[in-house]
Amino acid sequence: MSKLMPSFLRHVGPGVITGAADDDPSGIATYTQAGAQFGTGLIWTVFLSLPFMIAIQLVSARIGRVTGKGLAANLREHTPRSFLVVVVVLLTLANTINIAADIAAMGESLQLVVGGGEHFHAVFFGLLTVLLQIFVPYRRLAPILKWLTLFLFAYVIAIFTVHVPWAKVLHDLVVPKIEWSSAYWMMLVALLGTTISPYLFFWQASQEVEELRLKGQGGGSHSAIGRDLQRVRRDTIVGMCFSNLIAFFIMVMAAVVLYAAGIRDITSAAQAALALKPLAGDFAFMLFAGGVIGTGLLAVPVLASSAAYAVAEAFGWPEGLERRWYEAKRFYAIIAVATLVGTGFGFTSIDPMKALYWSAIINGVVAAPIMVGLMLLASNKTVMGPFVSGVKTRWFGWLGVGLMGLAVLMMLWDLWPGHYAEA
Repeated sequence: MSKLMPSFLRHVGPGVITGAADDDPSGIATYTQAGAQFGTGLIWTVFLSLPFMIAIQLVSARIGRVTGKGLAANLREHTPRSFLVVVVVLLTLANTINIAADIAAMGESLQLVVGGGEHFHAVFFGLLTVLLQIFVPYRRLAPILKWLTLFLFAYVIAIFTVHVPWAKVLHDLVVPKIEWSSAYWMMLVALLGTTISPYLFFWQASQEVEELRLKGQGGGSHSAIGRDLQRVRRDTIVGMCFSNLIAFFIMVMAAVVLYAAGIRDITSAAQAALALKPLAGDFAFMLFAGGVIGTGLLAVPVLASSAAYAVAEAFGWPEGLERRWYEAKRFYAIIAVATLVGTGFGFTSIDPMKALYWSAIINGVVAAPIMVGLMLLASNKTVMGPFVSGVKTRWFGWLGVGLMGLAVLMMLWDLWPGHYAEA
């Protein structure tokens, strides 16, 4: 498969796949709702979150590459066990809810395009992603994930099918527009929770470890590690910029089409695609719906396997997508259970948007302490040797910790009993 791959895709690494997975169907729904509800008033957040995303993902990747172990394995050695267990349980719960929303959106999108029952399509996607991870080794799965990143360009193409007031867009991109309302602040929190997500930390670090295993390398010499860290830096910066660029295009599309038409409430990525059809035309609709399916096929394996890596590393079980299923039964069991339970959510009366709301809260609460742990690991010479993170990365990383901590406080304030009554 690698011989058929264009040269630029051969250079795509874990950082780009991580960035693309960040724009999953539930993320697409969040970006679309932000544009539909506030127009271009929140697109400045793609600038705000970018340096913090780069810093924390760079820290995660460096830890994986330098230590040759995933984040949970490192946290197990350097943090209290109770802390790690709580983090892993909450991460797995949040990931399962995200999987449920993503698979449901994929099923709905395929139904809009080809007809049939959305539950049937959802089950198909659930089984497909499980089988891909269990029976396709990492060396063959990685190229598939790289190809799926191309689906995100659907949102770049779609924006050029509609008229965009670029002067206003560029103004709002660099000049924040603040609204003092609960809805505005909660959407800001949702956007931050969508772009800086704990599952991405675990995934990228574990994929650096998988790359080492694939090459048959251990830690390597200092010069080899130094060369790899240069590649990690380029890969991560490109991946995070790519992720936020796509988020920007989705928010602009929603603002100039849905917000302008008075459509303020979008509850899923599939509904966003359907709402665009009469306003932006069949081509934009097909691009949007196809993008939901493609990004879902990329994101669901990332969500499921990141939970599996975290649990397996926390308990010292054999793990890795390059291992055969019988060599890491519990690792693959977690992948299967998380994906199939998420698929099963579609057959219940649980409101997927309320579930995603609580998933965002869990992610926000979990992200801040995990980021503290990562920053401490990345600055610890016992862990990183001479490859501790640089001053600039640490500075932006700790600012990101503060930002996520503030986001958690905002969420707790919004949930405080009587808050709305007092407002």
